[in-house]
Amino acid sequence: MSRNPLGFTSPLPEPIPAGQPLPHRKVIRGWLAPIVERRTARAVALLMLDWIAFAAFMAGTALLVNVWAKLLCGLAAGFMIGRLFIIGHDACHQSYTPHRALNRVLGRMAMLPSLTPYSLWEVGHNVVHHGYTNLKGVDFVWAPLTREEYEALPPARRALERVYRSGFGPALYYLVEMWWHRMFFPRKAYMGTRRAVFVWDGVFVVATAAVWIGALVAAAQATGQSVGLLLGMGFAVPFLFWNAMIGFVVYVHHTHTAVQWHDDKAGWARAAPFVSTTVHLTFPMRIGALLHHIMEHTAHHVDMSVPLYKLKGAQQLLETALPGRIIVQRFSWRWYFDTARRCKLYDFANRCWTDFSGRPTSERHATA
Repeated sequence: MSRNPLGFTSPLPEPIPAGQPLPHRKVIRGWLAPIVERRTARAVALLMLDWIAFAAFMAGTALLVNVWAKLLCGLAAGFMIGRLFIIGHDACHQSYTPHRALNRVLGRMAMLPSLTPYSLWEVGHNVVHHGYTNLKGVDFVWAPLTREEYEALPPARRALERVYRSGFGPALYYLVEMWWHRMFFPRKAYMGTRRAVFVWDGVFVVATAAVWIGALVAAAQATGQSVGLLLGMGFAVPFLFWNAMIGFVVYVHHTHTAVQWHDDKAGWARAAPFVSTTVHLTFPMRIGALLHHIMEHTAHHVDMSVPLYKLKGAQQLLETALPGRIIVQRFSWRWYFDTARRCKLYDFANRCWTDFSGRPTSERHATA
């Protein structure tokens, strides 16, 4: 064990040079075990604070007079939906508190404003995405098409794919491909099984939306405001901002010129996908903390039991112990749009990203 420069109570593992094989995932998770401590009081307090902030911004959309002030409150409410969803995401992984039943309750409470059915997210995210991250044909989140698949699409669907991959499309992508197709009473083509809990969670979400819209209509009538304006600022703006936020976050988590996709399960398993398929995106001015550290995403994929309030330390430990193995990217809009320009389709034979014409735009990689 090496000296501990990060302030952890236990020693750090010896750094493993880039040329050496990675330890088994269980070994790496063992490194994180001393700092995985779930705290009920802290978790409940975080949820309450975010709900209070969301309610305050929603009140602002109804009570403030100026349209610009309503709009700012609507955007801020959308951001709080994102923060609440990150808490729900943690609870869905059973990493938020030590109590399984409480996690289910808190998770559903946190996911309410995003109109996300808890049980459907649990299956699609925990089982599929985390179980098979960046494995083509299984993981469906921002899965890239091949040139052949793209050219086989009808013109309208090709145009939609271009919008999705333009850098301006995360909101539309998440709203259509994730929420509408996979979260809102999904057809069997998108969800291979049907359970009663899926239906009841869907009904719960519809009831939430009805109460939300009804409250805004009642507020508009009570204050003599335009119903359309208040629905726009108090419902449409927050919900669309949330979709843009989550679409962007999921895109940058797993889309990068250094991130590889696989269409062969054996090769995918050999590539240590819990480390190699995930980006740690860094931001200035503690913006990452405002996002509940969800951008320290490698640590989350290595060990889903790490609570969000411990992810920063877990990520630091991994980057110290595995130098050069983890993709760390400082965010800039220039980088983001360059990534969107280059990461259009994927060539699985050469394991590289291409443009829509099939021209390579990233380094080719040998078989894992």
